[in-house]
Amino acid sequence: MDPGRADEAAWLRRWRLRPDGDPSTTTTSRLIPVRTEDGAAAMLKIAHEPEEARGAALLAALDGRGAVRVLRRDHQALLIERAMGRRDLVSMVRAGEDDAATRIVCDVAARLHAETDRVLALPDPPTLVPLEDWFRQLFAHAEGLGPLHRAGADLARRRFDDGREPVVLHGDLHHGNVLDFGERGWLAIDPKGLVGDAEFDVCNLLCNPSHERALVPGRLARQFGVVVDATGFEARRLRDWLVAWSALSSTWFELDGRPERAATAERIGEAAAGLAV
Repeated sequence: MDPGRADEAAWLRRWRLRPDGDPSTTTTSRLIPVRTEDGAAAMLKIAHEPEEARGAALLAALDGRGAVRVLRRDHQALLIERAMGRRDLVSMVRAGEDDAATRIVCDVAARLHAETDRVLALPDPPTLVPLEDWFRQLFAHAEGLGPLHRAGADLARRRFDDGREPVVLHGDLHHGNVLDFGERGWLAIDPKGLVGDAEFDVCNLLCNPSHERALVPGRLARQFGVVVDATGFEARRLRDWLVAWSALSSTWFELDGRPERAATAERIGEAAAGLAV
């Protein structure tokens, strides 16, 4: 048995879990649908990357408020409740319910941000990464990439200088990271665990469920308006963060050797820069 599968089997034995579906593997973790000893549907997540521990700590601190509930946590293993609802935000977008899907994600973002004071006041609060730290690669590479990257870096610096009260951020809110948990409603999974400006947290939403969808003519402007209406965010600040996020995303794709994705992220940023606010 390979070491990964042996590790998986060890956690199943330790927590008395039985497999309940096909496992899947992402770039950061192994996901195994399971049933607990009392028959409850859950998901066993075994992390491959150290940063996953930060997200797990934030989930534990949120204690099921706006996010998936943690059942057990130990080192790189995490046991969480499993989304058993039938609705799916990506399917909603495809079915013409784009506005409704956007509002759902905005509502989840607001619920997470509202937990900031409680989470930070915990006796052992989670370690969160300042949003400014996430922009280091954009700041380092913007001059060598292009006008959109330079503009994004300048806008990010301007917003960091604003001195707004920071909130707990999910860091990766999009249609695939907000799931239907039935009676518990729509909840977030897989947070990155950041702290910073609230507007940043809804920018990735506007680039999803795919870059191709985000670039459909008129779509970005419409969903931008839906977000402003749903959140009450100042349109100019949101636009600045959207340009900055697109530049950062494009930078990451470029550094990761994915020039096609870097180019589409750049195109979203250029479209965002042209939004009327």
